Amino acid sequence: MHVVILASRQGWHTRELTRALEARGHTGTIVPYEGLTASIGGRSGLRSGTAELDQADVVLPRIIPSGSLEQIIFRVDALHRLEERGVSVVNSPRAIERTVDKFWTSCLLEQCGIPTPDTVVCEGPDEAMAAFRDLGDVIVKPLFGSMGLGMVRVADEEMAYRVFRTVETIRGVFYLQRTIDHEGRDFRVFVVGGRVLGAIERRAAGWRTNISRGGEALAARLPDSWAALAIRAAAAVGAEYAGVDLLPARDGTVYALEVNGIPGWRGLQEATGIDVAGALVDHLARRNR
Repeated sequence: MHVVILASRQGWHTRELTRALEARGHTGTIVPYEGLTASIGGRSGLRSGTAELDQADVVLPRIIPSGSLEQIIFRVDALHRLEERGVSVVNSPRAIERTVDKFWTSCLLEQCGIPTPDTVVCEGPDEAMAAFRDLGDVIVKPLFGSMGLGMVRVADEEMAYRVFRTVETIRGVFYLQRTIDHEGRDFRVFVVGGRVLGAIERRAAGWRTNISRGGEALAARLPDSWAALAIRAAAAVGAEYAGVDLLPARDGTVYALEVNGIPGWRGLQEATGIDVAGALVDHLARRNR
């Protein structure tokens, strides 16, 4: 099996994937999104440098790097074209589109009957203020983003006014979720091929538990019902592998906060010792048979 890994640069995750591929007798090539060149007519295909992506057994997008709107649309279009030409893309471009967009993810979770916090999404600051007054204590998140970056907790009108005017200035979208009363912990669950590979409990003194924002990670064993919830959440967005964030509230409800379709796993691997890259490569090999 030959896997082309799309990335913006080489790093810990690409090294782990290359190691796991080589250990299992497979080959892998790491190529940058910025080098993508699509040809239509004549020598039709998609390449990056000397790598012909149409010839790969699997294309594994490790990230969608930041760029202009046109650049990002072209990169995702390229993934769609590969899939339509019969190349396995994991996760699929449709799953990636669903999971990088918090609004779409929230809609799909609700549609599948998966508990997710009350959410309001709008474009106007007046509508956002009305939503804040209705929901009360809220977390304001960027529509696109990860690792807890750009998230703000808003619990009073003065803070709400300042935050909403800032979002208006940058022509952003207001994404407000009701703050869930919890015990300072949540769970990142790694799902591969319809089963839970492993999970970590993330703890922090405040409301934000992301490891990248100072949270502590501990290996965790999930109740069967929580594992089933994570598997359902990954399936709801069509992800073959995903990082699912579960938040247990004080009232006993377990909420699915987000589903990451291009998840990192360094924190999980260090806390649990699980060879995540190996499990992912094994999944790719099974689906490629």
